[in-house]
Amino acid sequence: MNARRGWIEVVCGSMFSGKTEELIRRLNRAKIARQRVEIFKPALDTRYHALDVVSHNANSIRSTPIPIAQEMLLLAGACDVVGVDEAQFFDESLIDVCVQLANRGTRVIVAGLDMDFLGKPFGPMPALMAVAEYVTKVHAVCVCCGEIASYSFRITASESKILLGETDSYEARCRPCFLDGMREKTTEPLSAAAKH
Repeated sequence: MNARRGWIEVVCGSMFSGKTEELIRRLNRAKIARQRVEIFKPALDTRYHALDVVSHNANSIRSTPIPIAQEMLLLAGACDVVGVDEAQFFDESLIDVCVQLANRGTRVIVAGLDMDFLGKPFGPMPALMAVAEYVTKVHAVCVCCGEIASYSFRITASESKILLGETDSYEARCRPCFLDGMREKTTEPLSAAAKH
């Protein structure tokens, strides 16, 4: 049996809530403790940098972009700590990969959106939260009213499940402001048609 104790930590929340900032903070602390650390992100996420994981506050840490979650099992090797950013973009196999890593004694820290732009559970995140020992939900500030925000409201017209973007595509909103925005989106085409 491996003497090391592994576990899974999930940091989740909406856009602009500080998920990646918290992931970077935890990974940097592990590095200070001289632990062997490896960070992975989905290869499709090249918003700020092709290799680095970068927060909205421009803090960054070197990572390895991978197309599928299973590659972590090969690349993590003898790591003490494995970080995963933008976990919602991986498929459901990420859950089993994280469990396997934790079972072999690795501390796994996963950050990602818990809900998509429709307010629905996103990708493997709900199942990861269920199997994790520790779950931290972080919040943003609602751009409409200043309350605590936990929704990522899409301000562009795209209906694609995955749309990489920043403040040009998304706003952090609280539940009432998110619901108001969703209602406005469904009534806009009707009111525009009624004018003609």
